[in-house]
Amino acid sequence: MRLCRIQREEQAEVAFYDDDQVVPLRDAQAAYTQTTGESLDIASDDNLLRHLPPAGDQSDPTQRLADWLATSGAAQSETLGIPTSAVQLLVPNPTPPKLFLLAGNYAKHIEEGGEIAAERAETFPYVFMKPPTTTLTHPGSPVRIPAVSPHHIDWELELGVIIGRGGKSIREEDALHHVAGYTVINDISNRKFRPNPDRKERPKDAFFDWLHGKWHDSACPCGPCITSANAIPDPQALEMQLRVNGTLHQDASTAQQIFPVAAVIAFISSFVTLEPGDMISTGTAAGVGNTTATYLQPGDQMEASIESIGTLVSPVQAESD
Repeated sequence: MRLCRIQREEQAEVAFYDDDQVVPLRDAQAAYTQTTGESLDIASDDNLLRHLPPAGDQSDPTQRLADWLATSGAAQSETLGIPTSAVQLLVPNPTPPKLFLLAGNYAKHIEEGGEIAAERAETFPYVFMKPPTTTLTHPGSPVRIPAVSPHHIDWELELGVIIGRGGKSIREEDALHHVAGYTVINDISNRKFRPNPDRKERPKDAFFDWLHGKWHDSACPCGPCITSANAIPDPQALEMQLRVNGTLHQDASTAQQIFPVAAVIAFISSFVTLEPGDMISTGTAAGVGNTTATYLQPGDQMEASIESIGTLVSPVQAESD
């Protein structure tokens, strides 16, 4: 099951997502009742977590409705469908309590940066955070090139994990049972951000330059939907690609992760309590622009795709436009 949030008649609402069309949940619910004579008690708010396992109170009737649309309700789905290109998609999980991201979780990405990747047993996941309220960006909405440092803005296609059931000290073998679903994240990065260029250098400047370069407004496009965890039994078997202006730059698989999704959840929860709605972006593969000094420019368009989820489209514009 793939669910998205859409803007319709100035209201945010839940819809079933397909690459070509979306079907608003409330319309599907009305069609189900009219066709079958049965009622499904499904809430009308736009909180996707309520509609997703493992802890969503609306997950069972929503899944039942999705199954009906895919089988006996297929004709109604065609009638009710709105072209995906004709709707405003919204960030599917807009207010996560915490937004974690990983650095260096694909060996080839580490190596393209000139370093040697360590084996999992020899290291631990590098985790940082972004401010969700100012970085999360709707599908189709622009990534804005920051005026303060515009020349080295880069892309990073990543698998996003949405926590459905929280916890502390979650065991790796149990971790996937805490996942509500998966989405696409593009971890936009400023590769050469240097606040106060005339500064007096300090030992940790390079680290904080890197970290601050992750925090620009609009630097975390997310979407187009959430695929429920029960529809992706193995998150380590997903093909992923990123194109800029139609040119393929990243072409990889989540199988290449050093720390798989379950291990990342176990690691973070060993010292931080995970809450429902928390998001974890699991790192990027080789093919970022910095390797070839190819950076984003106003007028560019990125297409970030992950198998079984969809394609996150993000135009690029100058911050002042």
